[in-house]
This record gives sequence, structure tokens and C-alpha cells, in this order.
Amino acid sequence: MTFHEQLARATAADRDDLLAAPVIRRCLAGEVTHELYVAFLIQAYHHVRHTVPLMMAVGARLPERHRWLQVAVLHYLDEETGHEEWILNDIMHAGGDREAAAASEPAIATEAMIAYAYDTVMRRNPLGFFGMVHVLEGTSVALALMAADRIQQTLGLPTRAFTYLRSHGELDKEHVNHLAGILARFTEAEDREAVIRCARGIYWLYGQVFRGLDAEVESGT
Repeated sequence: MTFHEQLARATAADRDDLLAAPVIRRCLAGEVTHELYVAFLIQAYHHVRHTVPLMMAVGARLPERHRWLQVAVLHYLDEETGHEEWILNDIMHAGGDREAAAASEPAIATEAMIAYAYDTVMRRNPLGFFGMVHVLEGTSVALALMAADRIQQTLGLPTRAFTYLRSHGELDKEHVNHLAGILARFTEAEDREAVIRCARGIYWLYGQVFRGLDAEVESGT
């Protein structure tokens, strides 16, 4: 069994807990509003804009034995740069306020997820960050394209309001395979444990982001 398969098995219950978030089930059932979709995009903006800084921090803190990862980090940086702008454009095309979204504060759950990722990289083991990559890209492949189609059918929004979900869903299919190749080279127990722990933490925190979206809608943020 590869480490990628071990990671998926070790975090299967955490993934199921995330996917059990009521808002995800409602969305896939076609029970979604413009306000809820925009609220999701705003929180996505707040965590996606940290992807590049986090990857830069990972690259800067790699131990000598993992210097080979610099090439992979550069690849991710090239692929992920500018995605937060896609989200702001999607917000605008979905009827939201682009400038207000960019100036807004993240929900506490979103901020906690970002802080956990930075803490993993800066205080613990920077390789643990690939646990977050596993969660966000695996979830994207599983949900993004399906969710985009269902939301568009329900709300009648233009295709240009789904750049982030559709492009991310397609792109992350490639990234999942790329991640599996990276994880295969993590042979030391401490590195594998760091990845699994980070993945479990991010699954839980990302679940709280989804579970808090209704409150974000009610507060008008």
C-alpha cells in the first residue's frame, strides 16, 4: 500500500465527517441560494489567498534531506498563483460585491484553518502541509465539478461565475496524481505522521467552515 493510500485510509472518517456537513448535502440536492454560494466563495477567497505564501514558507523551511521538494513547491506556486482573483471575479459574476469581499474579514473557522496551516509549517514539520494539500485537492476533485453543475442549474448563473470551482476541479485531478508521487518519497515515520495529523486537523476545520456558512449568510458577511 502506498503512503497516499495509507493517508486516505487513515483520514477516511475525517473526510466523511466533512462531507456530512449539512450545507454540502443541501447544495448537492439543489437547495442553494445566491447568498450561500457567495458566502462560500468569500471564505474560499480568504483561505486560497494564503496558498502561495504557505507554499513559499514550506520551501524556505525544507530540511536538507527534502531539498528535492523545491521543484515540486515551485510547480505548485506556478499552478496556484492568482486563484484568489478567480474567486473575486466569480463573486462579482454571481452578483456579489467584489471589493467588499476582498476587504472582508474571514470567518473564525476559516481563520483558524489558515492559522493551523501556518502553525504546522512554521512550528511543527513543514512537510505536514501536504496533508492540507491532500484535503483541499481531494475534496475539490470529489465535489467541485458536481457542485458547480448543481449550483448553476439551481441558480441560473452564468458559466463565468464558476471559474474557481470548475478550473480547480479539473486542475486538482492532475494535482492528486502529482501529490501521490510526492508522498511516495516520504519514507520517514515523523514526516508521514505530520502529514496525517495535518490532514485530520484540516478536515475538521474545513468542516467547520462549511458548517458556519449559514451563519455568515445571516450576518450579511
